[in-house]
Amino acid sequence: MRITLLALAFLAALGACDAVASDEGGFLRLDAQRSSGSFRVKLVWLFGINGEFGEIDGEIHRNDFRNSLRVDARIDARTLRMSNARYENWAKSEDFFDVARHPQLSFASDEFARLRLRDGGALVGQLTVRGITRPVRFELLPAQCEHPAFDCPIRVNGTIRRSQFGMTGHRGTLADKVELDFSIFVQATAARDALAPG
Repeated sequence: MRITLLALAFLAALGACDAVASDEGGFLRLDAQRSSGSFRVKLVWLFGINGEFGEIDGEIHRNDFRNSLRVDARIDARTLRMSNARYENWAKSEDFFDVARHPQLSFASDEFARLRLRDGGALVGQLTVRGITRPVRFELLPAQCEHPAFDCPIRVNGTIRRSQFGMTGHRGTLADKVELDFSIFVQATAARDALAPG
């Protein structure tokens, strides 16, 4: 009985340490002014139509105990801009992003090693578009500077299938694949080595 109680106490202590460690690192807020995102989808499989997202907000959560990071990002779909007004109205309509009913897209990543900000690698998580959440895999591109997210953007790209998020119209003229590309900065008030591997 005594051994069991000691084991339970030990496990509880481990859980408490882990909880403290996960909060120890804190978070860095994304810089909505400098961060950007874009999408591209091919029309009739010949040429692509492109759109830009005007506002990306969110946080990068640090876990110093595990030397890892986690991203929560939100995109205001109402800020979507395209060079052609007709395409822009269509992209915001219920045929595509359905901005009136679903004004926000969001991405919540799984925890990943800090080294990936420098070296590149997989960024796995849950993407929510039109109120539908699906697992996705994006790619972090290798950093182009010593302090990514400060002196240069964190670059992320990947491809989703629009049909998985309820965008099933125009199958005869519009490709199912949608290419996504993001450039992410954090607010400059954070310490420049905050995202560096420990």
